[in-house]
Amino acid sequence: MSLRFSVLASGSTGNAFYIESGDEKILVDAGLSGKKVEGLLDQIEVDPHDLSRILVTHEHSDHIKGLGIMARRYNLPIYANEKTWQAMEGQLGKLKTDQKFHFNMEETRTFGGIDIESFAVSHDAADPMFYTFRKDGKKVSLVTDLGYVSERIKKTVEGSDALIFESNHDVSMLRMGRYPWNVKRRILGDSGHVSNEDCALALTDILDDQTKRVYLAHLSLDNNMKELARMSVQDVLQERGFEIGRRIELHDTDPAYATPIYDL
Repeated sequence: MSLRFSVLASGSTGNAFYIESGDEKILVDAGLSGKKVEGLLDQIEVDPHDLSRILVTHEHSDHIKGLGIMARRYNLPIYANEKTWQAMEGQLGKLKTDQKFHFNMEETRTFGGIDIESFAVSHDAADPMFYTFRKDGKKVSLVTDLGYVSERIKKTVEGSDALIFESNHDVSMLRMGRYPWNVKRRILGDSGHVSNEDCALALTDILDDQTKRVYLAHLSLDNNMKELARMSVQDVLQERGFEIGRRIELHDTDPAYATPIYDL
C-alpha cells in the first residue's frame, strides 16, 4: 500500500497532520480541540476510531491542545520523546500507562510498514522534533517550527516526494505588526520560525527530481497571507531555475480546512 496524507490543519492557531498506509493510520499532533480534529478527519473521510496512534512533535499548545481528549476518546497510544513528555504531561489530563510511549530523538521506528525517522529542530520547546515517513521508495517529510534550517535538516528531508515545510511569516509584516518587540525577537531568532524568504532559500538546497509537491505550512495568522507566502517562495524558486506548476507544485495549507488526501 502507498503513503496517503493530508495536512489537516496548519498555522499559528493549531496544527495536525495525517498519514496512512493500509490499516496504519497516524495522527501527528492534535493542536486543536478534539471536536475540531474530528471535523478535520471527517473532511477527508477518516473515522477517528480507525486511528492507530498519535505522534507528537513538541509541547506547544498549537500542537497538543486536543491531544489528551483524542487519546482518551479513541484509546490511542501517544508517542513523544522523554523531555516532551515531561513538559506536556501535566496539560493532557489523565492517561492510562499503556497509552504513553517514547519515540526518541534521531530514532527510526516502523509502524505498519512505514519507517518513521525523528529529527531535531531549533525551536523554543523542551526537545522539539519532526518526522520523515518512508514506504516502498516513497517519502514524506514534515518540518515546521524552525528557528533556522540546518544542513542536517536539509540532508534529512531531501529526496522527499512531498514536503510539508514552514513558511511562517513575512519579515516586513512582522516588523511592522502589532506584536511586542520581545515576541518579534523570538519569532525572528534561531529558536523561532522560518520566514517566507528563508523557506524559499532552504528549498533551493533541498528540492531535487524526486520532489513533486511542497505544502507551505504554519503560516502566521497576523504576519502572513497564503498568496504572499506562495508568491514569495515561487519567485525565489523560479529565479533559481525551478519549474513551479510543472515539475513542482506549491500548495497552501489552512488552520481550518484539511488539504485533500494525496496518494503517492
